[in-house]
Amino acid sequence: MSFSVQSIGVVQSPVLEGKDEEWGEVVSEILIYPPFQEGLLGLESFSHVMILFYMHKSSFQTEKHLIRRPQGREDMPVTGIFAQRAKHRPTPIGTTAVAIMDIHKDRLIVKGLDAIHGTPVLDMKPYFPAFDHVSDVQVPDWVGYLMKHYF
Repeated sequence: MSFSVQSIGVVQSPVLEGKDEEWGEVVSEILIYPPFQEGLLGLESFSHVMILFYMHKSSFQTEKHLIRRPQGREDMPVTGIFAQRAKHRPTPIGTTAVAIMDIHKDRLIVKGLDAIHGTPVLDMKPYFPAFDHVSDVQVPDWVGYLMKHYF
């Protein structure tokens, strides 16, 4: 099945190419397109927002990306794409919870968004701890090692 989506805005970021670490201090602006700008009303009451974006520069090759080592690192186990947060995915959609720094009529300024300059933003939702926070999670040991310098 295929379908189309429309972006609500675009990321303006100092990061021009994808990278595998040090996203935590990156401050980005999300420019909201005019038909959607009024949708920012009320978001100022939240500290964090979930950003859903289209990783427009990624490319998925089944033979290369379906089963691989995270970040291509030899010290990581071989896993399937659905056990990773890799950018090269069958459907290149990313999601990240970010801190809201400021809100203007036509833009949202955020910290910690791991999306490069020019990335289309598909949607955003306020961070609700009841929905978005999970306690007692289980992840393999390698995840902590992999994420050591990501944020």
